[in-house]
Amino acid sequence: MEKKTFDQLMSIGIDIGKDTFHLVGFDRDGQLVLRKQIKRLALVATFEKLPRCIVGMEACLSAHFVSRTLRQLGFEPRIIPAIYVKPFIKGQKNDDNDAEAIVEAALRPNLLIVPEKSQDQLDLQVLHRVRSRLVSRRTATINQIRAFLTEQGITVRKGLRALKTSFEAILAERRDEISPRMRAILIGLYGDWLWLDERIDAVSNDIEQISRTEENCVNVMTIPGIGPMISTAMVAAIGAGEAFGRGRDFAAWVGLVPRQYSTGGRTVLGHISKRGSRYPRMLFVQAAKVILMRANRWPDFSFGDWLIRASERMNRNKLAVALANKLARMAWSILRHRTAFDAPGDEAAVGI
Repeated sequence: MEKKTFDQLMSIGIDIGKDTFHLVGFDRDGQLVLRKQIKRLALVATFEKLPRCIVGMEACLSAHFVSRTLRQLGFEPRIIPAIYVKPFIKGQKNDDNDAEAIVEAALRPNLLIVPEKSQDQLDLQVLHRVRSRLVSRRTATINQIRAFLTEQGITVRKGLRALKTSFEAILAERRDEISPRMRAILIGLYGDWLWLDERIDAVSNDIEQISRTEENCVNVMTIPGIGPMISTAMVAAIGAGEAFGRGRDFAAWVGLVPRQYSTGGRTVLGHISKRGSRYPRMLFVQAAKVILMRANRWPDFSFGDWLIRASERMNRNKLAVALANKLARMAWSILRHRTAFDAPGDEAAVGI
């Protein structure tokens, strides 16, 4: 391709792969002038030869790293949610068609893009993902211990603490019923459980330390029910919240608003949409359930009157989701405006 053709480039779409990237570029007339496959290590060398323009990419693994790299070279990167790229795909799905769809989506003036995450945000997000994986492994280990004990005719009441306090006593009292091999397996699983507890505590401590030093986290934690986990997860996911124009937009992104199927002027609302990231949605619902467990504290909260009235007309699960929605909106407002929650007495509430 001639250099003068490169000079006409207005936008480029990148389909990011593990080892290779596919590039598709359009000129100002919307004509295809670039179609190229490059290695990941050749990213900088390739783009140094191209004119500075808009570069679209799908939100995926390493998208934020690629975005920061291209921004340092003078390009205008735009990270686009995968759900907004799909309508622009023409024909069969392949890497070139994906890159072309990405560049088409990147040129839409009203399309919402994903804010570029800083390295600190990515580090914090990694801590949460590691902790979530460890908690999942611990749950699987505990369930496996329970299952093996049940196969030996031994049942333990529900709860992590009940199994932990009675485990050694079970092995001692049922020595004749449990074979030596099964005993060794159970002891090994119990050791895995203790190791996972230590790893989870270590990662949780790291997250709590960050929450104490990060100003945005400190502000968000003044909301009742919200602690280090939710505050740091929010900062890792949305930074200071500039991507959303109002609290409802953030609640919709988390997936805590009703799913809508409306037409002909008739509004039909269903269950919550569950769109966006499942992790912050789970944390907000857990925080809401913690607040609901302490009904004697409701009058102390600024939203206590609303909560009391809502509890009279909603079942427990629906009330928890409604409260989670309210907490998410308040958290965004505090994060966006860099203020603290202005209700006396709320600071004493236990948070997640």
